[in-house]
Amino acid sequence: MAPTLRRVVGMAPLRLRVLAGEAALDRPVRWVAVSELADPTPFLEGGELVLTTGMRLGPDDAPAYVASLVARGVTGMGFGVGLGHDEVPPAFLDEAARAGLPLVEVPRQTPFIAIGKAVSELLAAERHEELGDAVAAQGRLTRAALRPGGLGAVVERLAREIHGWAALLDEAGTALHLAGEGAAEGAGLVLPELGRLRAPGPPAGLALSGPHEHVVVQPLADRRRVRGFLAVGSRRPFSPVGNTVVTTAGSLLTLSLEQGADQVAATRRVRAAVLRLLLAGERRAAEETLEAVGGTIPGGPVVVLACEPRDAEELMDTLPGFTAPWESLVIAVVPEDLADQAERAAGAAGRAGVGTPVGLDEVATGFDQARRALASASPVARFAELAGQGLLSLVDPALLAGFATALLAPLREYGSRADLVESLRAYLACNGHWDAAAQRLGVHRHTLRYRMRRVGELLGRDLDDPAARAELWVALSVQSGTGSTSLRTR
Repeated sequence: MAPTLRRVVGMAPLRLRVLAGEAALDRPVRWVAVSELADPTPFLEGGELVLTTGMRLGPDDAPAYVASLVARGVTGMGFGVGLGHDEVPPAFLDEAARAGLPLVEVPRQTPFIAIGKAVSELLAAERHEELGDAVAAQGRLTRAALRPGGLGAVVERLAREIHGWAALLDEAGTALHLAGEGAAEGAGLVLPELGRLRAPGPPAGLALSGPHEHVVVQPLADRRRVRGFLAVGSRRPFSPVGNTVVTTAGSLLTLSLEQGADQVAATRRVRAAVLRLLLAGERRAAEETLEAVGGTIPGGPVVVLACEPRDAEELMDTLPGFTAPWESLVIAVVPEDLADQAERAAGAAGRAGVGTPVGLDEVATGFDQARRALASASPVARFAELAGQGLLSLVDPALLAGFATALLAPLREYGSRADLVESLRAYLACNGHWDAAAQRLGVHRHTLRYRMRRVGELLGRDLDDPAARAELWVALSVQSGTGSTSLRTR
């Protein structure tokens, strides 16, 4: 940050006196330029304090001279007296006042070089301070990366460092961590730009600027592929030091993603395999598999929870008992006496359905109950408190499963875009309210509108039609509870 003109003229040894344009003294002085040319602007960049003795300037030159400086964007004008002019010509004072250009009188005993040296020293001091701030910020980001939940901690710390917002997105553009006011909206706005950053070749970032916000997006890539994106936004333009802080955060996040990706993937696969064994009734095999990697399955009566969290990894680390991923959900098998604690944690982290207490040989039943309860959760629903088992229990499960599979097949077959199914579920659960559904998904409402248009096109149905919505809700409710049924009927 360059020193302001107010700071420069306030330096007593220079003995400068402001004669016009006092309202603009907070402009930054990026350099000092000395010139006796009638028009020095071809040699200026803007932001300078222009010093002259006016040797070649007369009163008639004032309008054109001042206008050219203003058009070039200079910070101010210093007029040296005692050589060409005993005092600043009134014509220059009038023109500077009219244009709002600061005009400073430089006395004969103050060499122009003294002003240049003073500004240079101020710039050097500011630069040193900025570098010190950058080093301190890098240290704080590094310490955040070493804390538990390092990814989220780095994003939170970065948002504070830039006095704005920060968003960590996965390679598909789904928000993993959001911090700072406006982060969800900002993440939604950058989604259409991510395609350009996935292009082959060395990864490159992009910058977007508007009248009220400045956004920087960086791909987080290792030697093999892009693993995610870091998007940040601030009301102020990013300085070189600010960009350095963002780059540091990006490097830390890339390293964490690269180091943790293989380990997390392996752990998730083991846990998912153990859950499948439990659902298939292979209790002993499930216990032996989990023991091999240092885990245990709770004994005695257990309660199964089907959770739809904002952060799956964080919730899996928080819940007691055994947790495992299942499609887009987190399934927890917890001791009965810890069910209330797990329910509170799951509700605070998103939505959850809670089954009734069952034995370890009946986990499939608890799983089925929890998923059925999840369809009605806001944010938590208990299967035991549902009104009976609902209208769906009166219909042949096989017929319902076939209907749901056929109806939703176009969405599940649409590439890898499983987000269409969950987006539809959130949209219907919120009765078509865009803002509420988008907030539940952690996306921008424009993103959700695009997804729902695509859903309507793929299914050939009008989502504004109550009958179509009812059929889709039935299909989604059935699909949310078919996992255990299919395993039991093999």
